[in-house]
Amino acid sequence: MTLLDTLEFPGGAERIAAQIAARLDHERFESHFCAYADPPGPARTPAEAVDAELRAAGIEPLRLGRAGRYDLRVWRRFAGELRRRRIDVLHSHKFGPNVWASIVGPLSRVPALVCHEHTWSYEGQTARRLLDRQLIARAADRFVAVSHEDARRMTEVEGIPAGRIRTIANGVPSAARAGDRARVRAELGIADDTTVVGALGHVRPQKNYGVLVEALARLRDRHPHVVLVIAGELRPEWPIEPSPEACGVADRVMLLDHRNDVADVMAAFDIAVNSSDFEGMPLSVMECMRAGLPMVATRVGAVPEIVLDGETGLLVPPRDPAALAEALGRLLDEPARAADMGRRGAERIAAEFSLDGTVSAIEGLYEELAGTRA
Repeated sequence: MTLLDTLEFPGGAERIAAQIAARLDHERFESHFCAYADPPGPARTPAEAVDAELRAAGIEPLRLGRAGRYDLRVWRRFAGELRRRRIDVLHSHKFGPNVWASIVGPLSRVPALVCHEHTWSYEGQTARRLLDRQLIARAADRFVAVSHEDARRMTEVEGIPAGRIRTIANGVPSAARAGDRARVRAELGIADDTTVVGALGHVRPQKNYGVLVEALARLRDRHPHVVLVIAGELRPEWPIEPSPEACGVADRVMLLDHRNDVADVMAAFDIAVNSSDFEGMPLSVMECMRAGLPMVATRVGAVPEIVLDGETGLLVPPRDPAALAEALGRLLDEPARAADMGRRGAERIAAEFSLDGTVSAIEGLYEELAGTRA
């Protein structure tokens, strides 16, 4: 049973969880999926694509419609579902689901528990570090980290014993359809001679798009034909700060909100960028590299494990608009070098970060735990 809180606005963690559940070998595993905070019934946009992938794999998502953090009735129902379906492995993803799985799983006598951490800063939040160490790591048979860097922080920052941790890297499908560059550029009114710096990811504080906007402002005079396109969920409570208006580049920044045609949007990019303050192992970086885009990214989380600085892209310190502008300027000034980085990046993703490899590692972990429990 895969456990998530919601698929309402799926990011990388939600998508990889659903992809793993959908792609398990059906001859060896019977896969179930629960999003406890989502209301019963069909998924709503933008979760429709994820929902469709699960249903295509023969999985009917269980939605419990949890009304709020104090609605504890759903856990009695969930425990009943675990027993009724005779679940052998409960696999939760992200902090909230990990906490509840660590309580409900053992109480329901589920034989094996896997808790999967995808991303957080490992800064501050004393209560979270305490729950990770004293509740989740103690209850889980394995605490999954998505990168060697996250595994290091789990042991050094949180004090979790290394033997409880299993590192399983994220991956992306090897094949992706070619995007329609011309259609998206025509839709957005972007001329052929305009260079698009693009970013994928929900507009939230972690992504720090304000630093990216500041970097664009620094490039304004030197590269007047560059525009910034950001594709990701927009929420009024998470404005970009400083804003494009404050930086004097409002006419050169396009915020697309959620898109279902991400392959087409990426095809409209010339350079991809990730300006996050912290990351786990971001799918957006891997997807852009798989598409052959040169990458400029902050040196956070597992990004240096994906982007080889100077070979498949350029790495910069987080929260440093000057360094980000300088790196983007280098690729804008050297298009042939940028194209070579994009080619090398695509080759690296295909060789090292396949979704098939991720699923195979998860299957091996399930079988290992089942054998141990037996």
